[in-house]
Amino acid sequence: MAAAGAGGDTPQQGDGPGKAAPKATLLPEEPPQERALRRSAEELRQEYRLSVCSKLCYAIGGAPNQVATSATAFFLQIYLLDIAHITPFHASLVLFIGKAWGAVTDPVAGFFISKSKWTKIGRLMPWMLGCTPFTIVSYFFMWYLPPFVAGRVVWYLTFYCLFQALTTLFQVPYSALTMFLSPDQKERDSATAYRMMVEVLGTLMGAALHGQIVASAHAPDRCTVNLTINAADSSSSVSNAPNLAEPLGLQSHGREVYMIAAGVIGGVYLFGIVILFIGVKERDDPYALNSDKAIPFFKGLRLTMKYSPYLKLTASFLLISTAVQLEQSNFVLFCTHAASLHNHFQYLVVTILVSAAVSIPFWQWFLQQFGKKSAACGISWMIPFAVMLVTIPNLVLAYVVAFVSGLSIAASLLLPWSMLPDVVDHFRLLNPHAKGPETIFYSSYVFFTKMSAGIGLGISAASLEFAGYKTGMCRQSSTVILTLKILIGAVPAILIVIGLSILLFYPITEKSRKETEFALELLRKNHPSTDNLSKNEEDTWI
Repeated sequence: MAAAGAGGDTPQQGDGPGKAAPKATLLPEEPPQERALRRSAEELRQEYRLSVCSKLCYAIGGAPNQVATSATAFFLQIYLLDIAHITPFHASLVLFIGKAWGAVTDPVAGFFISKSKWTKIGRLMPWMLGCTPFTIVSYFFMWYLPPFVAGRVVWYLTFYCLFQALTTLFQVPYSALTMFLSPDQKERDSATAYRMMVEVLGTLMGAALHGQIVASAHAPDRCTVNLTINAADSSSSVSNAPNLAEPLGLQSHGREVYMIAAGVIGGVYLFGIVILFIGVKERDDPYALNSDKAIPFFKGLRLTMKYSPYLKLTASFLLISTAVQLEQSNFVLFCTHAASLHNHFQYLVVTILVSAAVSIPFWQWFLQQFGKKSAACGISWMIPFAVMLVTIPNLVLAYVVAFVSGLSIAASLLLPWSMLPDVVDHFRLLNPHAKGPETIFYSSYVFFTKMSAGIGLGISAASLEFAGYKTGMCRQSSTVILTLKILIGAVPAILIVIGLSILLFYPITEKSRKETEFALELLRKNHPSTDNLSKNEEDTWI
């Protein structure tokens, strides 16, 4: 054997063939440089390892936004129609313009946050602390029924837009904070799983807590009080419906319970921000090379809009999230008017969200074992069951649909926030001297998902207007019922199929993700400072 070479003839002859195999196994030794890099990477993982307490505090910090968003998604449309008594067209304007305004504020928030200086409590934390009190106030007045009638549309539009903008100022730095918890991908994925599980619980809490408090405002007793008037005046104009469809006492009761629910959720906001501030430590960009320069916002925006993995991921999940939003906003209306399940809608909502919450650990395990793209198959599970519910509105089937939908919603919530850090890492590898692209990626992603959801909700409410939905009426026409079935079944199914088809072309695999992690670690250890590079070299693509 050539490798035994220099002094190896005697042992080969005297010791027999049994000694050759152990000696051969010693030949492919690990190069010293790779061994040192592996050890340094392991030391870095130990240094940036996140405790369970830290992950929980991070997750709890984002829960209030999900509590409020869930209550808004499930109940704002029916509140505007049946409590505030504004027309479906005006409700569609409120929902669409509010979502669109929230989407527009995402890149604006990303621009200002990317310009923020480091403080004693971090670069992102001051934004979250500062906007929370104003978010609570705007959320409360969004559910307040003003004494005047003529300006109610302007009232709800103003406070809904304000609430959307303020939640953006919280959500953009909060979601970008994932990148500043640890440079280790496994730690980030674990923190994201904690966050998704608690956020789903927050969504459950928002829908269940808000739903239980306001359920009496939509109870079937409301319809029996003045059923004769409803039947006699079903053809009357929308402007007269509030006076005929619902007695003043019931309207006052609805106003009171919705305000109580808003006050309770405002208290949840205060609890969440205190836990986040106490339990989470923000790190000053652990990904940056020495002396890296912050990437200009508009230059970074142009680069992200040309970046294929980001575009495919965003296009896929904005369609999927729009489908989920349509399910959420129309589910209560569907149960009330199209499926005769008005006594069960709050329990069905709870079933959906409990199923989503308990399945988050399963999906986290699944994506670790089989890859993140493979886990996307679970999103499609809701399609056949939703179609079955629309065609066969049975109580037992409704609970089965609710359970399976929860499994799919959990996958749709976990995957984009787990895949987005991989996209940012890959972009970092291609642009090694661009510091601070995280807020650009996250704000742009939230912008697109909010805009698509706003368009979907606006079209949804406008469809009910064209179908002839009567505000405050207990029985709707067959055209309205058909429209609700389409919005619950056909439209989300089409959006999910298109979104998953786009995701098939998403280029980052598990193998390439691990290669990117290794390359970034090598780059941090060995790459020179940008102070030694010329201006032309500062934009080098690897």
